[in-house]
Amino acid sequence: MRKNFYVDVMALHPEVTGSCNVVTVRLPYGKKIHFIVDCGLFQDKKYEKHNEELTFKPENIDFCLVTHGHVDHIGRLPLMTNKGYRGPIYTTDDTRKIMALSLKDSARVLRENSKRKREKPLYTETDVSDVMNLVVGCDFNRLIHINDNIDVIFFKNGHLFGAAMIWVKISCYGEGTINLLFTGDYNKENVFFDIEALPSWIYQQPINIIQEATYGYMNSSEISRTFIPNVDKKIKEGGTVVIPVFSLGRMQEILYLLKVLKEQSIIPKDIPIYIDGKLGIKYTLMCKNKEFAIREGMENFLPDNVVFIDKTTRPGVIIDKGSKIIVTTSGMGSYGPAQNYIPAYITNANALIQFTGYVAEGTLGRELKEALKGESVTIRGVLYKKRADVEYTSEFSAHAKADEMIAFLKRFKHINLVLVNHGEIESKEIFARRIEREVRPKNVGILGRQYFFRITPDGLVDSKTTKF
Repeated sequence: MRKNFYVDVMALHPEVTGSCNVVTVRLPYGKKIHFIVDCGLFQDKKYEKHNEELTFKPENIDFCLVTHGHVDHIGRLPLMTNKGYRGPIYTTDDTRKIMALSLKDSARVLRENSKRKREKPLYTETDVSDVMNLVVGCDFNRLIHINDNIDVIFFKNGHLFGAAMIWVKISCYGEGTINLLFTGDYNKENVFFDIEALPSWIYQQPINIIQEATYGYMNSSEISRTFIPNVDKKIKEGGTVVIPVFSLGRMQEILYLLKVLKEQSIIPKDIPIYIDGKLGIKYTLMCKNKEFAIREGMENFLPDNVVFIDKTTRPGVIIDKGSKIIVTTSGMGSYGPAQNYIPAYITNANALIQFTGYVAEGTLGRELKEALKGESVTIRGVLYKKRADVEYTSEFSAHAKADEMIAFLKRFKHINLVLVNHGEIESKEIFARRIEREVRPKNVGILGRQYFFRITPDGLVDSKTTKF
């Protein structure tokens, strides 16, 4: 063991949401560098208490890296600045654009929730402004010299507009180099933009990979593609389809698919499609106006007969008895206009509520998923009978499945360590065993709040119990 030079890596999130990895670099003569990768909000009810705590001192963090702009990866950055963080926040240019809107919306939601609970909000829009003043927008594939010991490169990732895998090269003269690759929320493709392969040199490096495992239990061949038949069936029955979506990425992808379905006459061209959700509409217009880096021609992704909705026109959409499609935020149903549409249609036997992504424990989407048809569900304190069809699909997930992640890992020639990250506990354990069996790196570890991992230029040397 090279006692003078090592890196400690730990995770502050037990499972999926609240992503935050803390890295401590120990250099000779006792010098240390501290940085974090992401600092997100916990959206699972059982972990919400962690939102109010930072188990590190923000003023001691030298810099921050951000993989992408979803709130479960950036949503506590304003809390960090509120508690004293003043260092740079490095991310891609598109993620910087997204953060400005996403964090402002997060502050609004937190403010509204705190009013109901008669509590102080976690942070304010002033804190959001403080974050944005620290953000450094970066190009993909460009070496960023952080300091004398650390260089960083952002590589394009299919998860989301602006999403990145982050290569961190940590060097110490006379002691060697420790390479880390944070996959972030990883996907190998995206309908809106092309993804270049990683440069060939990266596959030859001795490397430690922090790999997400959201779908570590599932192969891509196991996905049931039910969205199109579900929507087609309900529209043919003359019913209404409510599609809760995440405002960024998922809303635009669903709208593009609906455009294709209309062009192929799978659903009638005259069926109205209503888009609701202020933030989702903003992102949709940014995409349409090519404010994100997207493939040529993909700015024309909106289907025919689209109507943008706000709170003044929403009641008219709800009372309209005609067949229609409503694409609305939030993706898990607990916030945004979905809180109006789901109660309006959950008791309607001729309606379909079609979820298009992950629904965390404690969200309305999870409650509807677990309730049987005919049972009552509670929405904002009122009981409603579940008579509508409620369906779920993982086919649009912006996360690679286990076989795709294994194929990604197999391209690396010298993996010292894979740390399995960002997944429900069982999913991480299943995926870790599969990596050990099929990829055969020197070591495999599972990130969580219980342990941190000590890495030298030669690889893993120890795992230690955390103090929280």
